[in-house]
Amino acid sequence: MNDFRPETRPETRAVHLPQPIIEGSRPITVPIYQTSGFVFDDPAVMADAMGRPDGAYVYGRYTNPTVRSLEQAVSGLEGGVAGIATGSGMGAINTVLLGLLKPGDHLVAQSSLYGGTAAMLNELVGRFGITVTYVPGDDPGALRAAVRPETRLVYLETISNPMTLVADLPGMCAAAAELGILSVVDNTFATPMLCRPIEHGADIVVHSTTKYLSGHTDVVGGLAVFADNATYERVWHFAIELGASADPFAAWLTLRGLQTLALRMERHCSNARLLATRLAEHPAVDAVHWPGLASHPSYELAGKLLSGFGGVFAFDLAGGRAAGERFMSSVRLALLAPSLGGVETLVLHPATTSHRSLSPEELRRSGIGEGTVRIAVGIEHPEDLWSDLAQALA
Repeated sequence: MNDFRPETRPETRAVHLPQPIIEGSRPITVPIYQTSGFVFDDPAVMADAMGRPDGAYVYGRYTNPTVRSLEQAVSGLEGGVAGIATGSGMGAINTVLLGLLKPGDHLVAQSSLYGGTAAMLNELVGRFGITVTYVPGDDPGALRAAVRPETRLVYLETISNPMTLVADLPGMCAAAAELGILSVVDNTFATPMLCRPIEHGADIVVHSTTKYLSGHTDVVGGLAVFADNATYERVWHFAIELGASADPFAAWLTLRGLQTLALRMERHCSNARLLATRLAEHPAVDAVHWPGLASHPSYELAGKLLSGFGGVFAFDLAGGRAAGERFMSSVRLALLAPSLGGVETLVLHPATTSHRSLSPEELRRSGIGEGTVRIAVGIEHPEDLWSDLAQALA
């Protein structure tokens, strides 16, 4: 223990608690550093810490030992040089977009995107005068044609939410690099177990750590990983002022979940294969959107790019919205709830939930219909899941 200051009064001693100093060993798991700030003996060291991301720990809004462990863990999995953990997935996305764009800039985005991201892009247009052009995520030619002198970023999703279209990361990122613009890839659906976008030329990878990385539906968090230090430091300086910081306890829970990510992804993917294959043959289903099916437009690309096809997919019910509402009211094992990536299976209706902010035209552009249901497949026994879906369809 450090100096307990026994000469002080009880009121003071209750504030200045003894701190353990561990020598000769180390903890097996990363401890939770649940503190808002850190104490310095040298003012110069404190001043230095507030000016650079690799300095001493100074304040929770900058980073924290538990949070930094998570940043290093995920950036290591993704093949990046550094990461910035945030309080949510949208926090990570907004940190990157707002940290790199200014009024008058132009962004090229994949036409099929998560509804929250699409809504934020609309905010950028309305509030900041940033223009957006949408192109297919697998068409580098369309990207080249869309680029302007003021284009700064291209934004992609490895596997799109919810229609599971796979982006041509090698082609799109190479085109972006040739044109001198940065590529940002949301890798939440794939995780670094199925794909590592930086290996395919991406400059920045973002995650909602709420999903598969934490994996147990008890965390809200996000993370951005950077391929080079210059871009990382540029965004870091903005991030500490934005204040979308990660909480140490949430970071600790995510680290705990990260240790079983590979095992869980294997089960998510195998369960999804069984359900997608059987749903594709069901008379109540018009179409199934999972890149592991040969009928999916991204099937060949997914086979080249991904080591697994993911645990989330969408399917269109033949009866439209009414059929979708009946189905979601009838499931018993699957849960009607937002989010994804936990151990339990969740279903929702994208047009009225995750993508509710999109206009009818934007929904059509994304491929989302009134009868589209998204299922985030958990790790339950697959036959139990199929029995539940079959009775709900009946």
